[in-house]
Amino acid sequence: MIDKVKKLGPGLLFAGAAIGVSHLVQSTKAGAEFGFGLIWALLLCNFFKYPFFSFGTKYAISTGETLLQGYKKIGNYVLYIYLMLSIVTIFTIQAAVTIVTAGLAVELFGFTTNITMMSLCILILCIVILTFGKYKLLDNFIKVVIVILVLSTLLAVGFACNNNPGDIITNQIFPIEASGIVFLVAFMGWMPAPLDISIWQSIWTKEKVKLNNRMDHKSALFDFNVGYITTVLIGLCFILLGAFVMFGSGQSFSNNGSEFANQLIQLYTINLGDNVKILISIAAFTTMLSTTITCLDASPRAMSQTLRLLNFKKFSGYNRWILIIATMTMIIFVFFESEMGNLIKIATILSFVTAPIYAIMNYSLVNSKFMPEKYKLSKSMKLYSFSGIVFLTIFSIWYITLV
Repeated sequence: MIDKVKKLGPGLLFAGAAIGVSHLVQSTKAGAEFGFGLIWALLLCNFFKYPFFSFGTKYAISTGETLLQGYKKIGNYVLYIYLMLSIVTIFTIQAAVTIVTAGLAVELFGFTTNITMMSLCILILCIVILTFGKYKLLDNFIKVVIVILVLSTLLAVGFACNNNPGDIITNQIFPIEASGIVFLVAFMGWMPAPLDISIWQSIWTKEKVKLNNRMDHKSALFDFNVGYITTVLIGLCFILLGAFVMFGSGQSFSNNGSEFANQLIQLYTINLGDNVKILISIAAFTTMLSTTITCLDASPRAMSQTLRLLNFKKFSGYNRWILIIATMTMIIFVFFESEMGNLIKIATILSFVTAPIYAIMNYSLVNSKFMPEKYKLSKSMKLYSFSGIVFLTIFSIWYITLV
């Protein structure tokens, strides 16, 4: 067991990237507005997306290649599809997670109330860590963060459940009004995360193998499953927190980053008391910092590798893309800070409607001749994957026909 714990890494990085806006923001809002009514959506999304996330680990550990290298074997057109989808989403996603992190930092440190300035400080900190510490530091850092997050969140849920005096809707709900449908799609879009994180997962798995060449197929999947189950557990916890504390209270979350952060901290401290406010603030901040730093690590890796594979080498480079993404993030802050709530909504919806494309790409690769015969999908896994593609496709088409 100790050996397995030492091998943990890419799966926890997945959890670090996934447990962010989708959990702290979207899941809490789901509980606050619908009680327990959207638990079905959380479980269904996690169930049907699981195969396509796991394929990132499965392909990387089976072949020694990333999903991007596999896409190249299928054809350059697959890489171009990924490149176009990424250009549309990566800057907005980075801006969304960074501004929530900055809002929490304002509440925690308070040396400035300017959220744009705090966002710049956060990005500089992440760049320094990634430039000098690289994957090894990131791998160790995330293990500490996940432990703090899980313990503090479970503690908060326990107190919230014990202190809740009101009745909460336990019936499962399918929103029928326009605003409810938009929220549902946004909620499912990033639950547990956008599907392109499967590509990041394959990159991290390959990096982990370089550090620990004893990592085999079984331990790699164990690592991923630990990370995935953690994201589901924390998602449920934040729904419960939102329901126990805010449902029926008449309160609603602000779209302003710093105001939302203050509300989030209060969500914890109302139940745990002011004495643990600092601990909870640090836990929430480190959670979002882990999301910000893992996104800022993975997106440049993915973009750089994609451009190299497409022979655009002069436009590639890990450090170059870190600076590009950080710069574009700050530009979004300067011009769209007041619209961050809407930008987050757009980013999550884009992630949902593009999910079937990533699902089909990943399934096609692990079911192709490029996958070693020993690790090809079983009949039951093929059926499971096909069901997931149908679910994601039907839901996306349904949403598109409504807007």
